[in-house]
Amino acid sequence: MILENFINFNWIGIETLAVILAIIYLFLAIKENSLCWYFVFFSAAIYIWIFINSCLYMASLLNVYYALMSIYGLYQWRKGSDKKSGLPIKCLSSSHHIFIVISVISLSLIIGYFLESYTDSKLPYLDSFAALSSIVTTIMVARKILENWLYWIAIDAVSIYLYLSQDLYQTAILFVLYMILSIMGYYEWRKRYLSYI
Repeated sequence: MILENFINFNWIGIETLAVILAIIYLFLAIKENSLCWYFVFFSAAIYIWIFINSCLYMASLLNVYYALMSIYGLYQWRKGSDKKSGLPIKCLSSSHHIFIVISVISLSLIIGYFLESYTDSKLPYLDSFAALSSIVTTIMVARKILENWLYWIAIDAVSIYLYLSQDLYQTAILFVLYMILSIMGYYEWRKRYLSYI
């Protein structure tokens, strides 16, 4: 009975709330406002259930991670604020980026294989890639790594397809907006980064 009610629940209204919270998060993150971490916590908590219902298990686990990382991100951004400028924006070396990309693709293939073989996961390889890439990139956001925005653009493109395939239209639109805002975020953070050096 409870499981049946869960499956038949009308997720559209709750998805709308998750989308609104996620949009507020991104606007605040672009502005380097630490309040962003509160909004991502609540958006992630809602998305955990939405993605379980859509059989996107990696996306659901990813949102558990987002909820936990919101605590870490808040701590990181506030810890840096003992200086007036807060935690500074930094860049990674090319070798770091190569390592990240190879690692994410390799792990996505392995996890995607297991999801395909042992679950009813929808699009297991793309689900794995989007989740693993997002895990790494969220760490980059928490540490204020400039290139996080470029990673998000690629992740958003994959996510749009993933969510459209599961009829999560509001979430797909959210990721179109994320892609646009990620471009804006990159240029805004880059301008600030260049002013530091």
